[in-house]
Amino acid sequence: MTRDSSLVAPAEVPAEAYWRRNLAVCVFGSFTTIVAMTLLLPFLPLYVEELGVKDQAAIVQWSGVAFGATFFSAALVAPLWGRLADLYGRKLMLIRASLGMAVAMSLIGLAGDVWQLVGLRLLAGLLGGYASGSTVLIATQTPKDRSAWALGTLASGIMAGNLVGPLIGGVLPPVIGIRATFFAAGGVIFLAFLATVFLIREEPRPPKSARGGGGFASIPDKGPALAMLATGMLLMLAVMSVEPIITVYVAELTPDPARVTLVAGLAMSATALGSILSAPRLGRLADRIGPWTVITASLTASAVLLVPQALVTSEWQLVGLRFLMGLALGGLLPCIASVIRHSVPDRVAGTMLGYSTSSQYVGQVVGPLLGGLIGGHIGMRAVFLGTAVLMALGAAGTALARPKGMRA
Repeated sequence: MTRDSSLVAPAEVPAEAYWRRNLAVCVFGSFTTIVAMTLLLPFLPLYVEELGVKDQAAIVQWSGVAFGATFFSAALVAPLWGRLADLYGRKLMLIRASLGMAVAMSLIGLAGDVWQLVGLRLLAGLLGGYASGSTVLIATQTPKDRSAWALGTLASGIMAGNLVGPLIGGVLPPVIGIRATFFAAGGVIFLAFLATVFLIREEPRPPKSARGGGGFASIPDKGPALAMLATGMLLMLAVMSVEPIITVYVAELTPDPARVTLVAGLAMSATALGSILSAPRLGRLADRIGPWTVITASLTASAVLLVPQALVTSEWQLVGLRFLMGLALGGLLPCIASVIRHSVPDRVAGTMLGYSTSSQYVGQVVGPLLGGLIGGHIGMRAVFLGTAVLMALGAAGTALARPKGMRA
């Protein structure tokens, strides 16, 4: 006889005995898939040239299209995969994503021309989504009083993948070759697929008759969810708005031109490193005092830290402030997921977390465009100050959006 999991007390849910193992597998799988998506950054222009593109300007343009293709298609299908996770199971979506990514990454190593490369990168985004699927699984299968910490740990694994991917991409191709690098990435993701199949446990799903309706209309109070969608977009916009101008900004601060790229790389990595270190700790804090308080404080701290970044006189001041900003931002993604998890019915949690992922991708696209536009026409320091204003408005909006009577 099937039991309705919504009627089972948390201590009696069998899957809760496995939530730590689920978390470990999801961190490994998310890390490997993100590494696979980003490792081609250092050698992508070389691969484009190997595929027959010879003009320097065309190489740069095709490299940008090929890199962005995965994130573009992933943004389009994230809500769909979230909805299917609600309907058919979260583990099933992880199995689909890990197997799909393993196949897509291996096929990229077999590309015959640049059109095939772009098409396969689009395919990787369509079939992938392991990291966002892991967020859904961990948010819904972890005890609520540990969910923010677990999501913070998962976020650290995802951000570590973004940090390590380009490093591996710089080391591996000279040793084994570009195409073999893609095959190796596919092989590692296949290991994540096997771990997902055999190690992850998901609590039994209630019968369809007990799930009720789905979709956005089934959420009683839509305010918190909408506020978190906006906050996620704002977070990625704030992080990415500075990326296009960092190198040029560092060139103004660094007397030695030979050190520009090194310092720019350190400034970019410092934000990711700070977030990796702080995400689990801020998640644990959110479990104690509530995610709304942590979100508001993180946005406020980020706004404050952006102002001196516009006023620095030394490159090392910029690196230090970017690291501190990373510490402040680390708690936002897990807290956003935690608020959505606690603000919507279980039957639509995957759908809403999918929309959250898409909103973050929107920020990743709009941020660099906006930052480049402002930096080119008004000035680079204006990018930091304008982003600070947006973060401050986001903090105020989050404070106002918190439902009355809800734990801070």
